[in-house]
Amino acid sequence: MTLPERVKIVEVGPRDGLQNEKTILPHYVKIDLINRLSESGLSYIEASSFVSPKAIPQLGDAKIVLDEITRKSGVTYAALVPNIKGLENALDMSPTPNPPPLQGGRIKVGGLEEVAIFTAASETFCQKNINASIDESFIRFAPVMELAKAHNIRVRGYVSCVAGCPYEGKINPERVAEISARLMDIGCYEVSLGDTIGVGTPHQIELIIHHVAKFIDMPHIALHMHNTYGQALANIYAGLQMGIATIDSSVGGLGGCPYAKGASGNVATEDLVYMLNGLGIETGVNLESIIKTAWFIAECLGRQPDSKVAHALNPLTVIPAKAGTLT
Repeated sequence: MTLPERVKIVEVGPRDGLQNEKTILPHYVKIDLINRLSESGLSYIEASSFVSPKAIPQLGDAKIVLDEITRKSGVTYAALVPNIKGLENALDMSPTPNPPPLQGGRIKVGGLEEVAIFTAASETFCQKNINASIDESFIRFAPVMELAKAHNIRVRGYVSCVAGCPYEGKINPERVAEISARLMDIGCYEVSLGDTIGVGTPHQIELIIHHVAKFIDMPHIALHMHNTYGQALANIYAGLQMGIATIDSSVGGLGGCPYAKGASGNVATEDLVYMLNGLGIETGVNLESIIKTAWFIAECLGRQPDSKVAHALNPLTVIPAKAGTLT
């Protein structure tokens, strides 16, 4: 068994997490959350999404959030864009004053250096999620990729429902591989495989990775595991054994999926870091800092973190969440 020496954690809590929370937090709380995550040692934070506020009101303040966060050198701040309009809105942001140089000579335009696009391995889910077929989603991607290339912005791709769909049931791994390969072919540098409803099991995830790896080199594959059935860490471990070294996670286990009833949040960042620490895998992330941040955002949402580690290692200075309180 060979495990990676280091894993890059893609923190998706501010976007994938908050988009499915019933409580709509004020922008200054989101800014505080991202700043805390930046200080924890995370190197990649998906900060928001440039979707229609009518569709996802929880993230309707993406511009002000990304304009006002305190950017830390060495941290990538990204956003999800559903279409060309979303990317145009992202580029319309105020440029970051005196931005730090980016690796590889990339230019930070409008405060963003990366964006993400998304489709699904399920036709029905794709229709429910973005009101388009899978093929139509790729037609929408074409101008996004062109504009992103013109501004030297890297694009990450998501594939939803790789293990199962709330409408179609189990998904064929060959279908996942086909969609993933198409994302790489149009110019994505990385594809994140999303078990959107959290139904996958380790053997199933291994099979999916096996098929995807026929078309995409392992360093360009990431895992995005939701924890509905408590299988996220086991699924991630299976991926690590196969050579996956990029994992998406959400502080405090925030979120779910607005188009997949009953789906719980992404694997909690603190649970992931605890496991990786135990395996001797480097992340650069301070576990204590992440736990404190998990309790902070949970308190803002009026609940407790959906994370075993956050409860087991609850700092003594943290007061249990009280409904409606903001700090």
